[in-house]
Amino acid sequence: MEQVADGYAVGIDAALDAASLPPLPRTAWLSIDLDALANNLAVIRRLAGPEIPVHPVVKANAYGHGALPVARALEAAGADGFCVATYDEAAALRAGGIRAPVLVLYPIPVRLVAEAARRRLSITAGDPELLRASLAAASAASARGRRALDIQLEVETGLGRGGFTAAGLADAAGSVERTRGVRITGLWTHLQAPEDPAVTAAQIAAFEVAAAALMAAGIRLPRRHLRASGSLVGRLAAPARPAEAGSGAGHPALLDGGASYDGVRPGLSIYGLVPDELSAAAIAQDARQLRPALSLHARPVRVQDLPADWGISYGPTFRTRGPSRIATLPLGYGDGWSRALSNRAEALVRGVRVPMVGNVAMDAVMVDVSDVPGPPVTVGDTFTLIGRQGGETIAVAEVARARGTNSWEVVTGMAGRLPRVYHAASGPVAVRTLVERGRR
Repeated sequence: MEQVADGYAVGIDAALDAASLPPLPRTAWLSIDLDALANNLAVIRRLAGPEIPVHPVVKANAYGHGALPVARALEAAGADGFCVATYDEAAALRAGGIRAPVLVLYPIPVRLVAEAARRRLSITAGDPELLRASLAAASAASARGRRALDIQLEVETGLGRGGFTAAGLADAAGSVERTRGVRITGLWTHLQAPEDPAVTAAQIAAFEVAAAALMAAGIRLPRRHLRASGSLVGRLAAPARPAEAGSGAGHPALLDGGASYDGVRPGLSIYGLVPDELSAAAIAQDARQLRPALSLHARPVRVQDLPADWGISYGPTFRTRGPSRIATLPLGYGDGWSRALSNRAEALVRGVRVPMVGNVAMDAVMVDVSDVPGPPVTVGDTFTLIGRQGGETIAVAEVARARGTNSWEVVTGMAGRLPRVYHAASGPVAVRTLVERGRR
């Protein structure tokens, strides 16, 4: 029996056979826990507050987890809508049967405005020139009897990345109001450093000033939102000293965990991960119930005893110090396991940590299993590169630290060619590979 800890009671091959699912095309795969996603949605609802809509972010292939299977699972679990970064990400959700509201968080190409309206997508406006062009396209489509376009306005409150400044927001909103076939469906901003209460409070204050100015001008804002994972799972304290007048540093909605407004946009946290910037002490109590949904596993394609002073992989940057047993796992930087992890990462086999050695290749990594207790490791053993095995866990954050990046990049970098096995408590329910989508 393979020693895995991702919900299977038997080895992966037997589990897939029992579920009448196609076999894996290689012995390396991601396991995605659909029950964990549903659990995390429930946790985030508690963190957001009573009756606050939750719109998970499923951009970048659902942070590497697989956009369509994840969105389907979350929609079935009661998600109120979804956020993506690009038009084609949104169109793929619609093509896959997702009916919940979808917001595209970045402006889309003007030529796709009419299609966005037809697919019932909300688009974002944050630049005056792009907004003018989009409104012209939407007005022309409306004259031909097309569906009205939903636009949400992004506000620049301090991130420096997108959105209308306070000086340009009123003009932008007014131009939308005057255009036939277009309606404002939301106002939002994005927090720069949710772990910093002073910075966050200043952004919230700027956002409220912007929203109040639009509402005073008679512009209805059906939905306002700014909270994402950092402000949802973090426990903020009051700033150490009062900020300048008007900064909002003592804003009660921030300091009591509020400011959810009309919805929240959980990204990393919906997948059971917390932002790297948050210390353990800064994580809210409820957030400790989040469960990572993703784990990474592999079985070797070769296990070989090699003599001392044997070079491992290209370079080589590692040579055996004595007679060694080396396992080759069939995944590498072509799958998102970064070359920066060369000689810096570990894996789990039989519940024991073992070092990865030599440079990461495009399709292979090598592991020194010389010191694993018991009978020699074979090609029948299952390794865990991310996730839990026995009493040990390799967290995404640990991998991120080893390669000098953050948890977001680790999971979103998982390549499409890496098979994904979706499972619930009962076992596997779907497989997605380059050629097989399995069935649910």
